[in-house]
Amino acid sequence: MGRGKLRIYLGAAPGVGKTYAMLSEAHRRVERGTDCVVGFVEHHSRPRTEVMLHGLELIERRELEYRGSTFTEMDVDAILARRPAVALVDELAHTNVPGSRNAKRWQDVEELLQAGIDVISTVNIQHLESLGDVVETITGVRQRETVPDEVARRADQIELVDMSPQALRRRMAHGNVYKPDKVDAALSNYFRPGNLTALRELALLWVADRVDEYLQEYRGEHNIRSTWQARERIVVGLTGGPEGRTLIRRAARLAEKGAGGEVLAVYIAASDGLTSASPKELAVQRTLVEDLGGTFHHVIGDDVPDALLEFARGCNATQIVLGVSRRRSWQSVFSPGVSATVARESGPDLDVHIVTHDEAAKGRGLPVARGARLGRPRIIWGWITGIAGPALLTVLLSQLVPELGLANDMLLFLTFTVAAALLGGLLPALASAAFGSLLLNYYFTPPVHKLTIADPKNIVAIAIFVGVAVSVASVVDLAARRTHQAARLRAESEILSFLAGSVLRGENSLDALLERLRETFAMQSVVLLERTSEVDPWTTAASVGTGTVGRPEEADVDLPIGDNMALALTGRVLPAEDRRVLGAFAAQAAVVLDRQRLVDEAEKSRELAEANRIRTALLAAVSHDLRTPLAGIKASVSSLRSDDVEWSEEDKAELLEGIEDGADRLAALIGNLLDMSRLNTGTVVPLIRETDLDEVVPMALGGVPEDSVELDIPETLPMVAVDRGLLERAVANIVENAVKYSPTGQPVNVSASALASRVELRVVDRGPGVPDEAKNRIFEPFQRHGDAPRGAGVGLGLAVARGFTEAIGGTLTAEDTPGGGLTMVITLPIAGGGPPVSPELPASAVT
Repeated sequence: MGRGKLRIYLGAAPGVGKTYAMLSEAHRRVERGTDCVVGFVEHHSRPRTEVMLHGLELIERRELEYRGSTFTEMDVDAILARRPAVALVDELAHTNVPGSRNAKRWQDVEELLQAGIDVISTVNIQHLESLGDVVETITGVRQRETVPDEVARRADQIELVDMSPQALRRRMAHGNVYKPDKVDAALSNYFRPGNLTALRELALLWVADRVDEYLQEYRGEHNIRSTWQARERIVVGLTGGPEGRTLIRRAARLAEKGAGGEVLAVYIAASDGLTSASPKELAVQRTLVEDLGGTFHHVIGDDVPDALLEFARGCNATQIVLGVSRRRSWQSVFSPGVSATVARESGPDLDVHIVTHDEAAKGRGLPVARGARLGRPRIIWGWITGIAGPALLTVLLSQLVPELGLANDMLLFLTFTVAAALLGGLLPALASAAFGSLLLNYYFTPPVHKLTIADPKNIVAIAIFVGVAVSVASVVDLAARRTHQAARLRAESEILSFLAGSVLRGENSLDALLERLRETFAMQSVVLLERTSEVDPWTTAASVGTGTVGRPEEADVDLPIGDNMALALTGRVLPAEDRRVLGAFAAQAAVVLDRQRLVDEAEKSRELAEANRIRTALLAAVSHDLRTPLAGIKASVSSLRSDDVEWSEEDKAELLEGIEDGADRLAALIGNLLDMSRLNTGTVVPLIRETDLDEVVPMALGGVPEDSVELDIPETLPMVAVDRGLLERAVANIVENAVKYSPTGQPVNVSASALASRVELRVVDRGPGVPDEAKNRIFEPFQRHGDAPRGAGVGLGLAVARGFTEAIGGTLTAEDTPGGGLTMVITLPIAGGGPPVSPELPASAVT
C-alpha cells in the first residue's frame, strides 16, 4: 500500500478562506465520484463555511474529558476504519487535548497518510515553526501551536490562499470572520494593515521558496543543465578588485528592471587558498551586495571561468555580469581572459554583460610577495654553507680521500647545496650549485686542475649534478616558503577567527581589543583616533601602551578607518603583508566603538523612556486616583458644613466614615508613591535584624478584614535576617492585593515553611490568576492587570513589595495556584545566628 498524498491550503492569517477553499475542493472531488469524508473541520460559526459542509460525509468526533470539561477531537481510528480515498483535516498545527492518540494533529495526519489515505489540510503561515520568532516580532503574539516546517515541505501540493489586507479587514468588519463583539479588538490589534501586509509577504516568500525547491528538484531528476528563465537571477563575478562595487551596482539596477530579480555575487578562490585579492575590499563588496538585497558566495575553483559558469547554471541564473579585464592588451596574446572565456562558453541560455569600469586595462600588478622572511642571520649562514662548505669539502676530499669517486663527490657537494637552500633560500643554493660544479670540474674531473673535461661521461655527470642541485634547491626553497605561508595564514586565520568570535559573542571591550592588537604585532602603543570633520583636531577614543601619539602622522603605522577615524601604532614599521590583519582589527575596533556608544545611548534612552513613562503614569495617578478620594472627602465635608440640611446622627457617622476611608486610601496611595520614589533614588537602607515571621506577618494584616485571611505561621520556623519594617510593608501590599482579587467567601491563605537555607512565605488567593506572560509585568510600577477598576490604586503595591523584598535580600515571584488563582512567594534568608549588627544609617533613611 502506497503513502497517501498531502495537499495544504496555506494562508497569511485567519479568515482568508482556507477552510472554504478546502471544502470547495472536496465538493469538486465528490462530484467526480471520489470517496471524500470530513475528518475534522472547524467552521467557527461562519455561515458561509458552515453551508459548505452540507452534502459531505462527516466522521463523528471523539469526546475526551479533561479537567472536568468535555472536548472533541478528530477520531483517527474511525477514519482508518472507514478508509476513504480523501480525508479533510482542518488546522494542521492544532494541539490535541491530553489523552488523545497523538499530541499534535499533524501526527494524526501522518498516520492517515501512512495508511494510504489522501489528506487535504489547512495552516496559517504564523504556525510554521521556523517563523515563530519573526511572527512574534511583527505581531507581538507568540504562536504556541506550531507545525514543523519539514511536515509542510513534504506536502505534495501547497496552494496559497491569498487576500489583500484591505479585503480581509472588510470581511472582518462585515462579521464574516469573528463575532461582532470581537471585531473592533481584532482590527485594532492583530489584524492591523501593517501586520497583515508583513504576514502576507512571509507567506508569498515561503511559497516562492518552495516553488524554487520543486524546480531545482525537477531539474536535478531530469539532468537539465540549461537555464530556465522563470525568474531573473543575476550572477556577478568578483575578482576582489575595486571594480567589484561598480559591477554590483550595475547588477542591482538590472535586477530592479524585472519583478523578483535576485543578485548573487560570487568570488572564485583557488583551491590552495593563496590569493592576491584584498580581504578588506571583499568585505566591503559583501556588505554592499547584502545592503542591496543580494547574497554573497565564496566558491573554490582553479579554473575560474568553468567554476563561474558551473555556479551560474547550478543556481539557474539568467544573466552574468563581469567587468572588462584589468589586464593590459599585450597580455591577451597569452590568454583571452575570464570575461571573454565566459562569454564564449556561456551558451544561448545565459546572457553575459561585460561592464566597463575605471580600472579597465590598467594592469593587475604583481601579486604580493609571500616569501619566507628568513632574517639576516639565516641568509648569512645560507651563503656561508653554500660557498664555504664546498670549499672546505674540496680540501678534505683532496687531502684525505682523493680516490672516493666522482659520484660520491657529487653527492657530498649536493648535501651542502640542500643545506644552503634550507638555511638561506634559493639564491645561496643556486650559488652553491654553481660553485660546487666548478670545484668538481677543477679538482675531481680528469684532467684535474683544469676547467676542461676529457671524458664526455663526466660532462653529463656534471650537468646532471647542476640540474639536480638546482631542482632540489628549488623544491626545498618552495617547501620552506609554503611552510612559512601556511604558518602565517594559520596565525591570520586564528586572529580573524578571534575577531569574528568577538562579534558573535557581543564583546564590547575596546581596550581589550586594542591590547590584543598591540600584543599581536609587538607594538609599543595603539591609539584609536577620531575627529568630527576634516578640519577638526584629532581626539583619542581609546589607547593602550606607552608613548601614545595624538595624530596619525606621528605614528610608525597609521591606518585610516573611514573619513574621520584612524588607528595609530608606534614601535616599528610593519610590512605591507601585515596590513590585511591590521585592517580587520581596525574595522572591528570601529564596530566595537560604535557598539559601545549605541549601548550607552540605548541605556540613556531607556532611562529617559522609563522616566517619561513613570512621569506620565504619575500624572494620570494624580489626576484620577489621588483626586478620587479627595473628591469624596471634599463632598462629605461640604455636606457636614451645609446649613440647609439637618443630618441625623447616622448620616453624620456615615459621612465621617467616608471621610476616614478616603483619608486612609489617600494615605496609602501617597505612601506607595513615596516608597516607589525611595526605591528609584536608592535611599532605602535596610536595618537587618534576626526576626520571627510570626511577629511580623500578623502586624501586616491590619488593613484587611479579619475573616478575609487564613494565617498559618508555625512557631518552629527558624528566624530570618530581614528589616522588620520593610518586610511588614511588603507583606501588607501583597495581602491587600490578594484580598482585592479574591472571590467573596474565599479567604486568602498566608503560610510559611522552611526549605534548606531559606524560608518561603506564600500568599495564596483563588482569584482569576495571571497568565504566564504577565507574571513579571505585574511587578512593574503603575501596572494594574486585567480589569482592575480605576480608583483601586495606582498600580504600585506589588512594585513596592518587590523592591522592599529585594532590598532586604529576598525574592518575590508569582506562581499559579493549583485549581485557579495566584500565589505570591516571598523567599527570605535564614539568619546566620550571629549577633545583630546595627549599621550606621543616613539621616534620610526611613524604615
